[in-house]
Amino acid sequence: QVQLAESGGGLVQAGDSLKLSCDVSGRTFSSFAMGWFRQAPGKEREFVTGISKIAGWTYYTDSVKGRFTTSRDNTKNTVYLQMNSLKPEDTAVYYCAASRTAGILAIPTTTSDYDYWGQGTQVTVSS
Repeated sequence: QVQLAESGGGLVQAGDSLKLSCDVSGRTFSSFAMGWFRQAPGKEREFVTGISKIAGWTYYTDSVKGRFTTSRDNTKNTVYLQMNSLKPEDTAVYYCAASRTAGILAIPTTTSDYDYWGQGTQVTVSS
């Protein structure tokens, strides 16, 4: 059984930084492309960033480019999301997700491409 567990969320002020972690268990971590999504109240879940199974290719949605960085440590079965220069509009529940079926260099961007999800962690940015 594959399980994902996010941690690191919290309440911060605009301009601050946070680092989210997502621990994955139950299957070889390197067999997953990993993604980060977020969902604000009343809005649909949206893609934030993703990282490929190998080679560490990454892709970011435009609103977070230059501020957010995703990385993975295949020895620790963990994917990270470093968030800098946070804005109030970044406030959301952040989810990590794992895609088993993605190609080795692919970075899926839609929710339906991901097979497993964490429970989410709240990030609140005050102005």
